[in-house]
Amino acid sequence: MKLELLAPAKNLEFGCEAINHGADALYIGAPAYGARSAATNTLKDIEALVNYSHIFGSKVFVTVNTLLFDDELEPAVKMIRQLYNIGVDALLIQDMSLLECDLPPIELHASTQCHNASVERIKFLEQVGFSRVVLARETSLEQMREIRKATRLDLEAFIHGALCVSYSGQCYMSQYLNGRSGNRGCCSQPCRSTYDLYDGDGRLLLKEKHLLSLRDFNASQQIENMIAAGISSFKIEGRLKDLSYVKNITAYYRQLLDIILERQSTSHLSKSSSGNCTYTFTPDPDRTFNRGYTDYFLRERQPMANFATQKSFGKLIGKVTKVGRNNLTISGTEPFSNGDGLCYYDADGRLQGFLVNGVQGRTVIPNQMPDIKVGTTLWRNQDQQFEKRLQSKSAERKIGVEMLFSTTPDGFALRLTDEEGLTVTHSVASEKQEARNNSSNQAIKQSGDLLDNPNVKQLSKLGNTPFVATAVVDETQGRFFLPVGILNQLRREAVEQLMALRIAHHRPADSPRSDGGAPYPTPTLDYRANIINNKSDAFYRHHAVSKIERGLEQTKNYDGKALMTTKYCLRYELGCCLKGENDGKPQVSIAPTDTLILRNNDRRFRLDFDCRQCLMRIYPAK
Repeated sequence: MKLELLAPAKNLEFGCEAINHGADALYIGAPAYGARSAATNTLKDIEALVNYSHIFGSKVFVTVNTLLFDDELEPAVKMIRQLYNIGVDALLIQDMSLLECDLPPIELHASTQCHNASVERIKFLEQVGFSRVVLARETSLEQMREIRKATRLDLEAFIHGALCVSYSGQCYMSQYLNGRSGNRGCCSQPCRSTYDLYDGDGRLLLKEKHLLSLRDFNASQQIENMIAAGISSFKIEGRLKDLSYVKNITAYYRQLLDIILERQSTSHLSKSSSGNCTYTFTPDPDRTFNRGYTDYFLRERQPMANFATQKSFGKLIGKVTKVGRNNLTISGTEPFSNGDGLCYYDADGRLQGFLVNGVQGRTVIPNQMPDIKVGTTLWRNQDQQFEKRLQSKSAERKIGVEMLFSTTPDGFALRLTDEEGLTVTHSVASEKQEARNNSSNQAIKQSGDLLDNPNVKQLSKLGNTPFVATAVVDETQGRFFLPVGILNQLRREAVEQLMALRIAHHRPADSPRSDGGAPYPTPTLDYRANIINNKSDAFYRHHAVSKIERGLEQTKNYDGKALMTTKYCLRYELGCCLKGENDGKPQVSIAPTDTLILRNNDRRFRLDFDCRQCLMRIYPAK
């Protein structure tokens, strides 16, 4: 099984850096119709990224994963044909209407917005022509194993980044509040807002807390278990995150996967792209944006929200040991720099922060002295030195090549063979001039042998190319002198040929689809199927669905409709699980029969708890 590290690409620059830092594949927004409307890209930039990625054998997946209205289908299909023509490796889609359109033979991946949470649903997607599904973030290791046994599809799962509190594709809160549909790429993230919590009698239980804001996902300790469960693609969230996040998190998981591959070198596992990375920094997820971490439902239900803040609080650095008139002394070993951002929780449990204006050993001078006590824990959410290292070149990725220098009847030739066995030979016409001082050095390796042979020395200078010489053989035994310009030309043109060969070699093969007309698992579909166009309606009717309710983006009818369906449970989070699965003292006093109401400004929402399925649903409340 080939393992794939899948990184986010906000744009061409971010995508290239993700490749440089070890990504086996990228996902990037199309010019339109992607689930992040703020992260679109031109076809020209996507093509450039495809070519760069294919040099390394990495893939580019393009997101066309919004719901589409009828009048958007024709331009969407036209765009998809253009994406196919420039060689993208796959499309991520949500709207089944596209399977009723005349698509080119491009590989299709079912976005997590498709609500890929059951074996039955995923088996159906396989039967109608998808080659991969992106599993719901809520999927446990046990469920992954069940899905793997039931299907031959590639299984992709998130391993890092922000979590949606609702099942993806099943959240209508943003649409309800302000007309910005998450299913159409415009989520306003109401889950990150503060809410007051009331019981049914109007008693205030909690005030201005981030009751729906989850910590960030971090599955780094579960990667081998996920591999054993059948996951082959490991996805990092973050198409709207900054470049330092992409570099740092990609490098972190690249190193982690490489360690696993090395440890299991005799197993059936292998890397899915070429080249090895070196870094000028030590990857550390805590040093870039994070809200604290959870591995969510991978193992078992656990506390996973942070009621105090939706912001990043970064890396734990120590505690305040002394408070001076205008300075703080802090325990620990982490060095500080001017411009660092430090934060802490105040007496009311709110996150507060300040910038460092000066440093004297373990003592820092804040830009504004905080109201803080000895013993207070501090985090750093802006690491000035770390960010500075990541602003410049921070990684290099090289593909190993063996070089063979030889003569031809009218000149010289250079053969390059890369680590995948791809080979090019390029020759130049040149006079054969005997060298004055022959060298006995016929071959060198990068491990440190002397480059006495001037031809070998010049040819091995691969510099800013994607390649590094792992071996150079001079069959002429150094008998001939070649001007540096001729050697450089020979090397440059051979490298260009090898790059072109690699791009052509890694262009995806056509992926024809067949739809056997398999029946959908249920004969009726409600608004949560997100059907808002006629072709999507027709798709499901072709698959034995007889009763269809249109989606909320079209009907705007929210009466009695769940605005969120979540596996996250606020009762459990507060220590008041109705099934008695909490340990310890509850955070608030809630009777089992109490109705719970969330309030944000003048908007009220009723919570419904389905304990049989361990689900919480959020409804509009009057």
